[in-house]
Amino acid sequence: MASETAIVKVSESPISERENFDLSGPVYLTTVDCSVDGDRYQLRYDIALSLSSSLWERVGYSKVISIALWTNPCHRRSVAASLVQAVYILERDRQEKREGDQALAPLWWKAFNFELYRQLIDDADSCIFGAIYKLSSTSPDDRHPAQAPRYIVAFRGTITKGDAFMRDLELDIHIIRNGLHQTSRFEIAIQAVRHVVATFGSHNIWIAGHSLGAAMALLAGKNMAKCGVLLDAFLFNSPFFSAPIERIKDKKVKHGLRFAGSVITAGLALAMKSKNQANRSGGTFDSLAAWLPQLFVNPGDHICAEYVGYFEHRKRMEDMGAGEIERLATQHSIGGLVLNAFGKQSEEAPHLIPSAHVTVNKAAARDFKEAHGIHQWWRSDLQFETKTYTFS
Repeated sequence: MASETAIVKVSESPISERENFDLSGPVYLTTVDCSVDGDRYQLRYDIALSLSSSLWERVGYSKVISIALWTNPCHRRSVAASLVQAVYILERDRQEKREGDQALAPLWWKAFNFELYRQLIDDADSCIFGAIYKLSSTSPDDRHPAQAPRYIVAFRGTITKGDAFMRDLELDIHIIRNGLHQTSRFEIAIQAVRHVVATFGSHNIWIAGHSLGAAMALLAGKNMAKCGVLLDAFLFNSPFFSAPIERIKDKKVKHGLRFAGSVITAGLALAMKSKNQANRSGGTFDSLAAWLPQLFVNPGDHICAEYVGYFEHRKRMEDMGAGEIERLATQHSIGGLVLNAFGKQSEEAPHLIPSAHVTVNKAAARDFKEAHGIHQWWRSDLQFETKTYTFS
């Protein structure tokens, strides 16, 4: 009896429900109703892939689910978010030493017929911060819809558990200081993206990330866009650190503060230009204008909420005839311009982008954790609004 008690004491840590695909993943995307010889079946994608070719021919399952999955923008968003979640769980599997049948991460990509092409390992602490996934074919002559990705490079955000936390926190600070591009983790990330593009071409290559990982994907996407490579990007809760103006309830006060900020920013930018200290932002914005990453923002998340006001204010300034002021202001951060004014070189603000598809979650979040979480983005009942902003 004593030995049995000892076994219980050394049992594994309890598994979080959110790590289990069957309990919290978008299982509604992995099943389809089929009819075989008059009988109705509901098949799950990863299980159906192992069925005989004769059954595939009879139900046409592969083509049905592939078309349904990749031609629907909401489904594409959900899959991208799921593969980012898979990176979180890859790291948790590593921390908890879950291997083989005990590992929880594989189902998050296998459910959508992906395979793990490569893990991305941080050289500072050996944690898993990203992954490259390859979309598999169910048969040699299988043809996925044109909207389907061939490869997805995904990056997770900060993990508050285990030995990865301190390194993640260090990188969060680098984001605030506009120094993420100087870190070894980002160097590994951008090299991975370049490898995929150089090896397989840029067509139907996706990049995706959440929070810290979204900042990583955004920076990688900007770097590739400057070289003329426009990748599909899915950026969930990407950080936008600035004064929390979006949280102000009074619209007149909020708009007044944004207008004043635009005038001050544009004035400082002009002053720097007159002193031949014009920064590189003007040319950068022009070169990025054609790139349209997809930003997914929750207004209740103060880490990313300012993207809502950033783009809406720009449209409002154009409508009121002050578009030229905002065109200049939107390319700069006041902090960077102030540093330039005192003769200090400031880095380009990585979160500022000229164009984007912005999807806002319209449902009220119960708390910050829910507003910032990755799980909201694959909910089948998500209430959202999407707007497209372009820079010209």
